[in-house]
Amino acid sequence: MGFCYPESGKSGDLPPRAECEPAWRKQLLSHLKNIELTLLVGKYAQDSHLGKTQLNLTDTVKAWQDYWPSVMPLPHPSPRNNIWLSKNPWFEETCLAELKSRISDILNDT
Repeated sequence: MGFCYPESGKSGDLPPRAECEPAWRKQLLSHLKNIELTLLVGKYAQDSHLGKTQLNLTDTVKAWQDYWPSVMPLPHPSPRNNIWLSKNPWFEETCLAELKSRISDILNDT
């Protein structure tokens, strides 16, 4: 989210540093005119893009169709999330299948 590594904490990476995202995000996105799909990887990206909601990561990912087809909330791809993946088999069966199809459609339209 911040284009800078926030360092590691006790249980993984620390949150993005507060000064990083405002320094680049809006300026960069203003140059990207044909964004067809935004992947919101992890809770920090979801909160930044969607605004802080009362939903936790699992509920936000479960509600992926609310943001579809231009946005896909995803869990952070980390070995620490293997437990989450095993508890939520619907994610790979439904979300990833749709995401693969959407990416294929976007790439084939170019």
